[in-house]
Amino acid sequence: MAKAAWKRPGSPIGRKGPRKANPAYKRRARELWTASDVSKLKQLAKGNTPTGVMSIKLQRPVAAIRSKAQREGISLRPANRSPYNRRSKAAKRR
Repeated sequence: MAKAAWKRPGSPIGRKGPRKANPAYKRRARELWTASDVSKLKQLAKGNTPTGVMSIKLQRPVAAIRSKAQREGISLRPANRSPYNRRSKAAKRR
């Protein structure tokens, strides 16, 4: 008969401590954002950095970065994307 999930050797259930041995970022949950953190977030957003890379550089979860950017009014949308309506006005008239 199969062992219960919490009795399996690789199961995180019932284990104390961090789930990952080497997490991509330190746990900074509920830690206040400093002015330098916000300025670095603005700089990374201006450079079209993906949120996953931002989370590693700022050592914060992706959700925390997205919520802080929304509160500060920082757009995380890439500026170098081409628009959906790519046809010129001359081509539309035909």
